Amino acid sequence: GMEPGARLCLALCLAGLLLAPGCRGAQGRFAYKLLHDLFANYSSALRPVEDTDRALNVTLQVTLSQIIDMDERNQVLTSYLWVRQTWLDAHLTWDKDEYGGIDSIRIPSSYVWRPDIILYNNADEHFGSSMETNVVLRSDGHIMWDSPAITKSSCKVDVSYFPFDGQRCRLTFGSWTHNGNQIDLRNQLDTGDLTDFVENVEWEVLGMPATRNVITYGCCSEPYPDVTYTLLLRRRASFYIFNLLLPCIMVSFLAPLGFYLPADSGEKVSLGVTVLLALTVFQLLVAESMPPSESVPLIGKYYIATMTMITASTALTIFIMNVHHCGPGARPVPPWARRLILHHMARLCCVYEVGESCKSPQRALGGQAGGSDAGGPGESPGEGLVGAEAGGCPWDHCLCHHDALLRDVGYIAGCFRRHRANQRRTGEWKKVAKVMDRFFMWVFFLMVFLMSVLVLGNAA
Repeated sequence: GMEPGARLCLALCLAGLLLAPGCRGAQGRFAYKLLHDLFANYSSALRPVEDTDRALNVTLQVTLSQIIDMDERNQVLTSYLWVRQTWLDAHLTWDKDEYGGIDSIRIPSSYVWRPDIILYNNADEHFGSSMETNVVLRSDGHIMWDSPAITKSSCKVDVSYFPFDGQRCRLTFGSWTHNGNQIDLRNQLDTGDLTDFVENVEWEVLGMPATRNVITYGCCSEPYPDVTYTLLLRRRASFYIFNLLLPCIMVSFLAPLGFYLPADSGEKVSLGVTVLLALTVFQLLVAESMPPSESVPLIGKYYIATMTMITASTALTIFIMNVHHCGPGARPVPPWARRLILHHMARLCCVYEVGESCKSPQRALGGQAGGSDAGGPGESPGEGLVGAEAGGCPWDHCLCHHDALLRDVGYIAGCFRRHRANQRRTGEWKKVAKVMDRFFMWVFFLMVFLMSVLVLGNAA
């Protein structure tokens, strides 16, 4: 029954004769009366069902609004979610005609019974529940509770393919104390809602499928239903390609050029060591952001392989420099080395002296060898000339110290001969070093190229 004044006010409202404030006043009075009547004998502590043996259906829907942070090192995903729960409260129903046609009211969620649904794999030290927002209560007892929450969830991160990796992060929601015979939890849709998702700069969301699982835990015999959302993420790799991978590839292409540097410059070893240091800095940058797990990330493997290669190239450079700086006391180049290195490998690597062409190293080398043997075991041209003069000199005009003069000239010629032989030997060893340098330069260039292709191929 409605008071006559209220009935008249409502009639005039409907006729449109009264201004809005008066109508709102009437509606407000009904809302107060409704609230008082509903909660006079209501307790928010007990599960609101008519029959305590029947389970209460709770429907869950999660909207992903934003991925705030993915901490790979601690394996924690921080996300901003909107959690919507709906259920039927059998004790909070009313006839809307009795209360001026009020169909729904919004009241603080603490007034009504709420299901204790929490995120099972929560990783937040405060274990904070969602925000205290209002619930929407309809006249047939349906309650809808929307609450935003910033959640930190544990997520097993696999970084073996970093920075070309994808991650699967689970968000498992379930009731903490009610089993499946008391609260039957269901997902409203097959996927999480991504319509309001704010794009993340580092992660691309591929999907968020939802599944309902019923699990029996070790503590209790009753089944506990939960709803698990699997967030499928893929890392946007361009940042890491430009900041970690490309500099490493560029620096590693510098390492084989150490072989091309002339040995007399004295910078060959320092170039290798500098490149090694540069790569160590990059590797430290990667290691700081990765979890200390057994699976080494792809980029880490690439750094290690490159550093091993540069160490090997620096060691080889030191060995080749020793060959290059063979002193005058060096043994002659062995025949096998002359044949293999100075003929075949020199032709293969296009190493030739000034004035020689790459096309005909054979003739040039032969000419050089012929020239070197011209002053062979016999006398030098100067010595032969002196001998001829001495032979043509009449005995009576010769000085008494003729033998001493010949001995001195012979000694000087021998010195020159030995000096030229030493020079020739040193020159040959220098040529050997140069050919080896050029050969290893191409070998290491090929290795760097292959490693870069392998890493990018693995990533793809």
